[in-house]
Amino acid sequence: MIPQNFKDILSNTDNAGFYQTLALIFFMLFFVALVIYVFSRPKKYYKEEEEAPLSDDQDDDFNLKN
Repeated sequence: MIPQNFKDILSNTDNAGFYQTLALIFFMLFFVALVIYVFSRPKKYYKEEEEAPLSDDQDDDFNLKN
């Protein structure tokens, strides 16, 4: 039988529940680490990033000179 989709591949293997639980744990650890990383940055960092599109830098190569 040829599997029709990814769900068929995972559901017909041994220890399918283990792999699904492991994937959920990895996702949750990544999400929690990302939230901790974002909240650990100082507010000054985000203030500088917030104003970055509005700053007028002269050394940007993005300005077209005709």
